[in-house]
Amino acid sequence: MPILSTPPVVEEVVSKAPTTLDSILTLSLVGLLVIAVVIAVIRKAMLNKKAENTVVEVLPVETAPAPVAPGSAGQLKLHDVEPKTAAMLMAIVADKLGKPLNELHFISIKEVK
Repeated sequence: MPILSTPPVVEEVVSKAPTTLDSILTLSLVGLLVIAVVIAVIRKAMLNKKAENTVVEVLPVETAPAPVAPGSAGQLKLHDVEPKTAAMLMAIVADKLGKPLNELHFISIKEVK
């Protein structure tokens, strides 16, 4: 007979311990799984809401400027002036200055009303 004996209550608790630990682990895993599912659903709902509220601004794509002809001075902006009239004005200015047209740089031509 052993010198110290364990009380029957302790033996009962120790015998049920593996079952209790298994239950605690199972419930913990199920709880974690439920929390993960809830987080995933909330996250998906927030992403959908964010996608609905997102405004996408489409900016025009700038194309490379067309190559200029040899002797020209680049682009010319016409404001309320026909191209034929602008050509005539450029020729008159070049003639009055006594310079060739390809040495002059016209930026824009605007009709004064």
